[in-house]
Amino acid sequence: MKIDLTDLFNGSVEHKSIDYSMDLRNLIYSTYNPIKKDVEVKGDITSKADIVRLDLNIDFDFFGYCDRCADDVKKHFSVNVHRIIVENLQNEHDDDDYIIVKNRELDLDEFVNEEVSLSLPNKILCKEDCKGLCPQCGTNLNVNKCNCKKDVDPRMEVLLQLLDEQQ
Repeated sequence: MKIDLTDLFNGSVEHKSIDYSMDLRNLIYSTYNPIKKDVEVKGDITSKADIVRLDLNIDFDFFGYCDRCADDVKKHFSVNVHRIIVENLQNEHDDDDYIIVKNRELDLDEFVNEEVSLSLPNKILCKEDCKGLCPQCGTNLNVNKCNCKKDVDPRMEVLLQLLDEQQ
């Protein structure tokens, strides 16, 4: 969705509402497509005192896999975005708070796609204290306890032999 901002930059319009759904099913996260439903985008573009401001809320559901135990994960994300829209910047090092538009046109689809990608965490977990899988037998340690013998540091093996002799 491309939004013409000419009226906002000229000051003839002070407000434009945004309320639409966007399809991001082809977004790739890790090795899969985690977004199965439309992304809901709601917000406003306002112009006050020659400053054009974008305020958005982006809501979406993430469907993926836990990075520790590989269980299915469904998480809801709600991302709030607040940026100032400008036609150019004098100091290009401060561009995190600004959206630079060309020809007074904002490509909202591209912007939302970027914000969704940046809002996803590096690691997805089914729960904060996920125990993961046993590295020896592959048992999901959140569900069952495995009977694998724990690896012993080779430097401590001599001490274990002393304990076995005492018994």
